[in-house]
Amino acid sequence: MLEQLLIFTRGGLILWTCKELGNALKGSPIDTLIRSCLLEERSGDASYNYDAPGVAYTLKWTFLNELGLIFVAVYQRILNLLYVDDLLSMVKREFSQMYDPKRTVYNDFDDIFRQLRKEAEARAEEMKKSKQAPKPVGNVSRKQGQAAAQKAGLEGGVKQKNGASGKDGGDGGDGDFAKGRKSENGYSNGMGIEESHAAGVVKNKENGSSENGAFDVNKLQKLRSKGGKKPDNVSKASKVEPKKKVTKKNRVWDEKPSESKLDFTDPVDERGDENIAVMADQGESMMDKEEIVSSESEAEEDEETEKDNKGNAKKKGWFSSMFQSIAGKANLEKSDLEPALKALKDRLMTKNVAEEIAEKLCESVAASLEGKKQASFTRISSTVQTAMEEALVRILTPRRSIDILRDVHVAKEQGKPYVVVFVGVNGVGKSTNLAKVAYWLLQHKITVMMAACDTFRSGAVEQLRTHARRLQIPIFEKGYEKDPAIVANEAIQEATRNGSDVVLVDTAGRMQDNEPLMRALSKLINLNNPDLVLFVGEALVGNDAVDQLSKFSQKLADLSTSPNTRLIDGILLTKFDTIDDKVGAALSMVYISGAPVMFVGCGQSYTDLKKLNVKSIVNTLLK
Repeated sequence: MLEQLLIFTRGGLILWTCKELGNALKGSPIDTLIRSCLLEERSGDASYNYDAPGVAYTLKWTFLNELGLIFVAVYQRILNLLYVDDLLSMVKREFSQMYDPKRTVYNDFDDIFRQLRKEAEARAEEMKKSKQAPKPVGNVSRKQGQAAAQKAGLEGGVKQKNGASGKDGGDGGDGDFAKGRKSENGYSNGMGIEESHAAGVVKNKENGSSENGAFDVNKLQKLRSKGGKKPDNVSKASKVEPKKKVTKKNRVWDEKPSESKLDFTDPVDERGDENIAVMADQGESMMDKEEIVSSESEAEEDEETEKDNKGNAKKKGWFSSMFQSIAGKANLEKSDLEPALKALKDRLMTKNVAEEIAEKLCESVAASLEGKKQASFTRISSTVQTAMEEALVRILTPRRSIDILRDVHVAKEQGKPYVVVFVGVNGVGKSTNLAKVAYWLLQHKITVMMAACDTFRSGAVEQLRTHARRLQIPIFEKGYEKDPAIVANEAIQEATRNGSDVVLVDTAGRMQDNEPLMRALSKLINLNNPDLVLFVGEALVGNDAVDQLSKFSQKLADLSTSPNTRLIDGILLTKFDTIDDKVGAALSMVYISGAPVMFVGCGQSYTDLKKLNVKSIVNTLLK
């Protein structure tokens, strides 16, 4: 049974709801749909599942972009109603005929909707019965089919020996059965017996009777004769004078190297302690520097391309494209948008955006543009480009505050440390970027303590200890083979006692499919309830970014023991300086998780940490 059907504008004004249904929806499925699906450019999806305590809804929707209307149907997920899509299209068609922008009440639409729902339900029942009813087969027709099969099989066997196509081209009661069969040589069913026989002989001759296992000796002789000739490039290369041999220089051995050249360790005092004498100071962190992005966009090709019958790209005529841009188009259709969207999808994939994400984005942009009136003096490609740019800005712009410094001061006023947990797969640079975040916080006069909770990887505690010595900050460690959740809990208690403002928790790298380590990570998060869970991911990954983040979030949700499930709160993107313009991993990660990119690692020193510039990323993706 349908729970509710709503019609509202893109501005949020509800024009009509079905009073006949009268069901009060539990939770807020419509608000969640708008916030989590429509505003996140997921409107190209077929449906949306909403889960709340004691209820599970499925929501389907359609747009009327020409009038700026949205039609949403809500029903219980267990019912799986088949007529909802048909009902939405009929409601959209009928309501568009009576819509008036000045009206806000449509009580007269109740009777129309009641009739439309009956028609949709009746049509769905008919389709269901037609699929379930078996087709009757008589005894006579069965005998004719068996006789035709035997006859066709015998004739086909004879023809295959003679090189023919093995088809029955004659007329009679067995003609339909013969037409339904497909020959091995692939000739059309309309060909006669003699014609197919001749065609088959010619084909076998051209193919060198390869179907019978024979080999053409003439071809072998031709290949040998070709192989005997030297190619032109080889003869030309032989004429080139050989380069002079480079002689190796003698190595000069330094028998008494200075100790300063060989000593790369941190300085120690005379007592032999591991405390560093001077804190590592490498200047101001890039987090506090504003990146300037040029607003000038690169010039694009003015003429649209289309594909001919052979699949080659050709440019439209100057007059036709210019006339369409001047006159505009009444309503954009999906067929008009497909060429531009395909070009955009290919461009996004070349920038390392996951194929699944690029396809969903293009579907969402098509859903938002279909039916809209194209403005004059604009091309379809530029219209699609503008819509995609707006969609990317909406996705990459954080929906909540990511000001960590403000959150740290709020936690300090409450008398507790601000806890950040770094998670991710192996080898992405969690410990190194944890040290970069610590260096940035120290520059803002915030006291930091590190917690070495990577008790799995050999050398992880020593690596973090080295960063702590260089930054002159305390570190809490308990060695290896300890429960990381207990170590993190004790570290937070120690930070509360000594008055540290921030606790940075380093965890072991783990693959998203490693069940024991994922269970340990879930325990650490549930036990300590950190203020921020940062997923550290590489900017080099493409499709794997989707798999990593989706499985990390799914495992944290499945293994959670608390009612308030904690998922990924933010993303730290590493190795951003190694990808040139392949910045698509940032888009893929944000789209699949909904978490913002809070830090970007772009080098090997402590200062190489900066914010994500949304405008720069969007320009890079679309240029």
